[in-house]
Amino acid sequence: MSWKPEVKVMNNNGQWSQNNLAFATEAEALESARDLFNRWILVEEFRAVESDQPVNYAIIDGKLQEVKA
Repeated sequence: MSWKPEVKVMNNNGQWSQNNLAFATEAEALESARDLFNRWILVEEFRAVESDQPVNYAIIDGKLQEVKA
């Protein structure tokens, strides 16, 4: 199990959008989603959701780092 960041963008019919990032913890996914929320203009909300995608990223010392399988 992993956690994925999601954002809801204005004028996207209320749909949530996600990227290919998958984190080991909900806290990391929320931090990533919050980062998008702060950088993008049209984001209304952010959240973290559970996923079956293998973990491929981590946030270490505040920086996004790819996790090698």
